[in-house]
Amino acid sequence: MVQRARSLVAPAAAAPAPTRAPAATPVELGPRRSFAAMARVGIAMLLHDRLKLVGTLVGVIFAVLLSNQQAATFFGLLDKNTMLARRSGADIWVTPPATESLQPGALMSDSTLVRARGTPGVAWAAPLLLAGGTVKLPSGGTEAIQIIGVDLPALHGGPWNVVSGDPRDLARPDAMFFEDSDREKLGGLNLGSVREVSGHRVQAVGFTVGLIPFGPSYAFTRFETAREITHTDNHLTNFALVGVAPGASPAQVARLLQERLPEQRVMLRSELERRTVRYVLANTSIGVVIGTGAFFAVVVGFVIVALTMFSAVIDHLREFGTLKAIGARNRDLAKLLIAQAVAIAGVGWLIGQSAVALLVRGITGPKLPMTLPPWLMAVTLGGVTLLCVAASSLALLRLRKLEPAMVFRG
Repeated sequence: MVQRARSLVAPAAAAPAPTRAPAATPVELGPRRSFAAMARVGIAMLLHDRLKLVGTLVGVIFAVLLSNQQAATFFGLLDKNTMLARRSGADIWVTPPATESLQPGALMSDSTLVRARGTPGVAWAAPLLLAGGTVKLPSGGTEAIQIIGVDLPALHGGPWNVVSGDPRDLARPDAMFFEDSDREKLGGLNLGSVREVSGHRVQAVGFTVGLIPFGPSYAFTRFETAREITHTDNHLTNFALVGVAPGASPAQVARLLQERLPEQRVMLRSELERRTVRYVLANTSIGVVIGTGAFFAVVVGFVIVALTMFSAVIDHLREFGTLKAIGARNRDLAKLLIAQAVAIAGVGWLIGQSAVALLVRGITGPKLPMTLPPWLMAVTLGGVTLLCVAASSLALLRLRKLEPAMVFRG
């Protein structure tokens, strides 16, 4: 009984203490998943403020459109001034020693052709005469042209881009090809029309299109006729075009020619094109004018993008403060801004590049050349991406000083 009473008053055995769950360990996302998460947040923030998104895109589109338009015009002009070297059919050019570009000027003896033809590896050599001329108009006055005299029947040096007529008709006496886009300027010129060129009567037997360098348009005639029109002595020429025999090295043949013709300048076609480009950039204002326009387009685009992105950050300080309050670090916010910058750059580039393509297609003509090489599009995409990322870094400077506690303030 006593034992039973003792058992009744004895304190019950203490229940086992509940075990406490271990504290949760913060989960670290991998770099790829972290960037994807912040990118989703950044894109959502962009779409939330549509007006600022449009303003930012306008800056990118403006930079892409104007800079590409300037670049397309620039490359088109360079193409115009190198087309004679590129389309002549010659592998090597022999020119007077001071030649920097293909322009009317110095002459050299046509004995150069004889020595060139006897050089190992040379398949053919042909003369080319380039000189200025004037066309007398039926209404009075004159218009300037550039006369190109080519050797028949091979017609090395042109004409090309023929829109009417047969180049073989240049074999007829006093026959000439003119630029099609200059027909009205030359007094309503048509096939069979007779004009006086530098005091010499010629007949139009064909037309080319787009053969207009910086100066007057090209007009083609046979070499002998060009000599008569320009009063050039029959033993002189401006240039010698050289074709390399199959299997021969153009560079090696050029070295042999230079040894045989030390008084002349011997250039591969690619070297002549490069010299022409350098001459245009150094001796004309085209590079400066177009480069300045493209530069200011990029600067204005950068300013617009930077201001709109910075303004968007200021408008969303509480959201960024909340992200910091729940553990986002500065590098996470940097990922968010970079994702926004890349998205803006991609969309702006796509719209701007489409507008440039339409502009080039609609504006390009014989007198206004525009060339948009594919590699330029890739360079532009990289450029606008860097522009937008650089602009977003200005906004990041503001976020680095942001205190998470500002979320809890009134």
